[in-house]
Amino acid sequence: MRIATFAFRSIPLRPGCAGADKFALELYPRLVARGHQVVAYNRLFKGEQPIGDEYKGVITKNFYTPTRKKGFDTFAHSAKATWDIIRHNTADVVHMQNGGNSPFALILRLFGKKVFLSQDGVDWKRDKWPWYAKAYLWATQFLTAYGPHGVIIDNIFCKADFEKKFNKTFDFIPFGSEVKDDDVDESILQELGLRPGEYFLFVGRFIPDKGLQYLIPAFERLATDKKLVLVGGAPNPSDFERKAMSTKDPRIMFPGFLYGAKTHGLMKNCYAYIQPSDIEGLSPVVLENMALGTPIICSDIVENKYVVGDTGLLFEKSNTDDLLAKLQWALENPDKMRQNGMRGQLRALAEFSWDAVTEAYEKVFLDPKGDRHRAPLAIEPVVAAMPPPAVLGDASAMPPGTTSSSGTPTAATGNGVANRPKEHSATAG
Repeated sequence: MRIATFAFRSIPLRPGCAGADKFALELYPRLVARGHQVVAYNRLFKGEQPIGDEYKGVITKNFYTPTRKKGFDTFAHSAKATWDIIRHNTADVVHMQNGGNSPFALILRLFGKKVFLSQDGVDWKRDKWPWYAKAYLWATQFLTAYGPHGVIIDNIFCKADFEKKFNKTFDFIPFGSEVKDDDVDESILQELGLRPGEYFLFVGRFIPDKGLQYLIPAFERLATDKKLVLVGGAPNPSDFERKAMSTKDPRIMFPGFLYGAKTHGLMKNCYAYIQPSDIEGLSPVVLENMALGTPIICSDIVENKYVVGDTGLLFEKSNTDDLLAKLQWALENPDKMRQNGMRGQLRALAEFSWDAVTEAYEKVFLDPKGDRHRAPLAIEPVVAAMPPPAVLGDASAMPPGTTSSSGTPTAATGNGVANRPKEHSATAG
């Protein structure tokens, strides 16, 4: 197949990249390794330089975007990529991310392209977007449902919502989790003056969706000598980022954007990884931490619970006091946290494989009408089957103050995606 792809920031990764870019970094080189041609359209802003024109066999085209205004930058880049695909006939199959790009799916279909779109959660609910972008994303969900040849959704809850709303079946393919043994660089600890097990970690964009407005105040009240390392930043300068970084707590560190082996080194050696999100799709950062054996503390939204199962320590979404209580519990129960990390690693490597994900995408691209990778249960049975909240799967491990809403759904299995890879492994932290 000749495949073109856009609607992420950059491969290889550069400052400002996030989950969509990590997804692209893992999927497209694997498709090349399976014998397909992939052209990836990178988005650059003024002052940035292209990082080559090829990455692990993926041909990269680097287009400058005339604006940094949130929402408009993505739209402008997608328009440029669409025009280039049509004008130069760079592909027969086009894969894009984010339902906001669905109008371009219609245009590409008119020119004979087979078009697929990956939908990452309910984008129109994300607070990172201004009101006009939310309205646009809500409106384009109808084009998302019917415009492309196929829509792939990475979590069963969004999939169930779309299927109920539009009365049609969509493909479910999650993210992978595994981290190669040689992709962990622990020298970053010395660079930052950190010691193994002596810091909590967050990696991601500094936007309201990710919940730093709960994590930073909770940690400021936590009695501990451990540090809090917040890796990342805002893709565009924002008041939210400036406020987050204005903390006076000397234990909180902001090393900026880090990617790849150095980020994995921080993940593997942290005391626990914290995901305080209000909204998620299916988080590749949580999956990578789990694959490395890192204990997870996360908000109790259904998307997080679906990933961690009964291996994570959950706190009530948007509740700073409950997050503080769970952080304190984690400090008082190091053995149980380590056990959580080991069980989470087994779960991640058994349920979420990048090679199986790649094979699933390949099958969708080749046969958009095929019966593949359906979630095994509708959302109602999954939620109904959630057991009571637990940290280690039994009542004795339950931290004080765990909310009654914190349940543990089972991961999707038996769909061809949930297979532990043979050629990759991760080392427990």
